[in-house]
Amino acid sequence: QVQLVESGGGLVQAGGSLRLSCAASGRTFSSYAMGWFRQAPGKEREFVAASRWTGGSTYYADSVKGRFTISRDYAKNTVYLQMNSLKPEDTAVYYCAARKGGSYYSTIAYDYWGQGTQVTVSS
Repeated sequence: QVQLVESGGGLVQAGGSLRLSCAASGRTFSSYAMGWFRQAPGKEREFVAASRWTGGSTYYADSVKGRFTISRDYAKNTVYLQMNSLKPEDTAVYYCAARKGGSYYSTIAYDYWGQGTQVTVSS
């Protein structure tokens, strides 16, 4: 069982930065790949970034590539999403999630979800 709690969301001006954190509890955290998704009002939840549980492989949506960075700290059981050069279209509730297998990009592959944290980017 993995429990996930996100933090770090807030209001920021366009061009600014935020760092989201996702604290995981559960002894098997290191065996899960971790992902970040977001959902804007009236839209479906979409993939943002993911990190394999071994090695340094990371995956990003085209819309955030070069601006967002996913990282994880196994000692702290925490995964981060560093978001730079934020745009108003990045406004959404951001969720972290954990998966053991399946596509990195699909919501249905993820077994555990956090409650979400709101990110609002003003123009």
